[in-house]
This record gives sequence, structure tokens and C-alpha cells, in this order.
Amino acid sequence: MIIGVVGKANTGKSTFFKATTLADVLIANYPFATINPNEGVGFVRVDCVDKEFKRQCNPRTGFCTKGKRFIPVQMIDVAGLVPGAHEGKGMGNQFLDDLRQADALIHVIDVAGSTNEKGEPIASGSYDPANDVLFLEVELDMWYLGILKKGWEKFARTVIQEKGEIHIALGKQLSGLKVTEDMVKNTLEKLGLDREHPDTWSDEELKNLAVSLRKQTKPMLIACNKIDIPAGEGNFQRLVKQFPDRQFVGCSSESELALKEANKAGLIEYLPGEKDFIIKDEAKLNPAQKKALEFIRENVLKKFGSTGVQQVLDAAVFELLGYLAIFPGGVSKLEDSDGRVLPDCFLLPPKSTALDFAYKLHTDFGKNFICAKDVKTKRTIGKEYLLKHRDVLEIAAGK
Repeated sequence: MIIGVVGKANTGKSTFFKATTLADVLIANYPFATINPNEGVGFVRVDCVDKEFKRQCNPRTGFCTKGKRFIPVQMIDVAGLVPGAHEGKGMGNQFLDDLRQADALIHVIDVAGSTNEKGEPIASGSYDPANDVLFLEVELDMWYLGILKKGWEKFARTVIQEKGEIHIALGKQLSGLKVTEDMVKNTLEKLGLDREHPDTWSDEELKNLAVSLRKQTKPMLIACNKIDIPAGEGNFQRLVKQFPDRQFVGCSSESELALKEANKAGLIEYLPGEKDFIIKDEAKLNPAQKKALEFIRENVLKKFGSTGVQQVLDAAVFELLGYLAIFPGGVSKLEDSDGRVLPDCFLLPPKSTALDFAYKLHTDFGKNFICAKDVKTKRTIGKEYLLKHRDVLEIAAGK
């Protein structure tokens, strides 16, 4: 799974990316500060199952603190996009292509309205962030449409002449965008397109197809950054009402980054997603640091309940994509061969089965699957069992 971070320049996109990954990225106040895509690892947060077994887990990847398990996810931050990106403006084609393998997108907007459409800093509240919500969707839709229409007439004629299935041909052509044959087939039926004569599809029908496939393969959550800046909270509430079919989460990336850096330096104790932090030793803080931390506590954490950054990433993975956190374990033994308790936690897509989980662990487990056991209830389950979030399963396989 790859989560893409997108948006125009100066919305705090790279700050958000760094706050989630602590990657060493360039954060600058001008368009195209990011040219090559930044890659890093963020962590989604779930309630660990170790408490239910009264054991302390020992993760091989990620970490677990105070009963909260942090599971790694791959993230990519592309350069700021501008209106007309799909036409190549602002190196837009290159940046859009960087998003091909993303499973979901986090669109970071400046909800305080302190950045104009070109990504230039302006006075807070003087720009309507609703424009950004719409502009990026248009750019992504037109990007998909451009890929779909490239050589369309020849492509459609070839499919007809060879008596091929259009959904299979399109699925293969668009597979680089995560489009599948079944996805195309279902979309064609939904839109009522003539599968026998794709050469008769109108430009409007092709656009509707492109938009539908984009929404399915690049679902998007909108991170309303700078919510702590004047005009931010009011704009956030307005956007939620104006776009009831979109998912918005308010956040303050600068605050999250400051807290994580302070935690990394050993100045405070802070767990991502929490509503407060603990100062370890006030004597180590200079007056400016104390003032900054107190500002974050009073104006962000107490006011909004968190910085919102962790909530954005969690919502993208568990709500937008519907992924499930599944733990491998044994009914009689929770440790692996090295003695680590519940060392792994895997993220699987919705509607995954016990058999899917077996294959996730190892191909041989899937091929030789006998049954699985729900470690919490000790109940034997079959390969068609639909996984539930935070399941702990033991796989029994033959030789």
C-alpha cells in the first residue's frame, strides 16, 4: 500500500509529510520546493491486542507504546501541483505520473486561506480553500482522461476487429493506475456504455469513465492544514457543509512536527495522536521552546484534541481504504522462534479472507491451507472466513 501526499505549493504538504515520517525533506516557501518525489514511512495507529492477552508485544517493524501499535505504511510526497497540471503546467505531468502507484491520496490544503491558487503566501482568510478542493479533483480526472484518450480510436477499433472484451483490454491498458478488469466491467455496466461498440463512445462518456475509475483507484481524503491559524476553523466547518460527500480532517502539521522533533530530542514525551505531552526536564528547554510548546498545548491540543496529523493518516488507511490490521499468533504460543511476542501486524484490504491472510504470511501457507484458528476465541475457522479488524489468527497448513 502506498499513500500519496498531494496539493499545491505552500499548503504545508511537505511539512505534513515530514511530520508523519520524520523524513529529511526540503520545506521552503516557494513553488516546486519539492521536485523529485520524497518517499518515507509513516505509521498508522491501532489499539494493540497485547493487552487482551496480558502480554507486552515486541514488534519487528513499527513500535508499540502504552497499548498503541504503530504499523508502517509507505508514503510518497510529490511536488506541488498547479491549475493546468494535466496539461504540463508547472511540470505537472511528471508529478502526476509519480502518483500512479498510490492506493489513496491525502490532499493537503491550506484551510486558513493564506495561499493563493499559484501557491503564493497571502494574508490569512483572503483565499477560498474550496477552490483547491475542486481544482485538484479536476487535475486528476483530466490526467486519467488524457491517458484513456491517448490513441483511443485506434485502440477501440483494434478491440472490435480482434473481437476482444473491452473491459479486459482497458484493464490491461490502465493497470499502471491500479485499474482492474473487474473494476472496468462494473463501471461500464453502471454507466450503461455499449461494450460491443467502444468506438461510438462520446467524449462525455469517456470523461465519465475516467472520473469513475479515478475515484475508485485514487480515493482522496482532504487534510485541512493550518486549522490553528485565524480563519482556519471557520473555513473547515464551512467546507464540511459545502462538500458533504468528501472526507475532511483538520490538522496542524507544524505543531505535529515540532512535537515529534522535541520528542526525538528527548525534551518531551509525546505519542502521536494524543491530546497532550509531558515535559521531561524543563531546565533543558530555553524560553523560546517553552513558549512554543505551551502555544501548541493551549491553541492546538486543548482546542482540537490533537494536532490531527495522526488522525489524517489513520482515516486514510482504515476509513477511506477500509484496511484491516491483522496479527499472526498461536493459540498456545504468541511468540515467534526468536521469542518475540506478537511481533507482526499486517494491513490487508477489506473483504480479505483467512486464505488471503495465509498467502500474505507465505505462499506455502496459502497453497497448503488446512484451517485457521481465531486465537482470541480459540475457534476453528475456514478459508472463506472474512477477516475483522484486529483479528489474531493462527494458520494451519500441510506440507
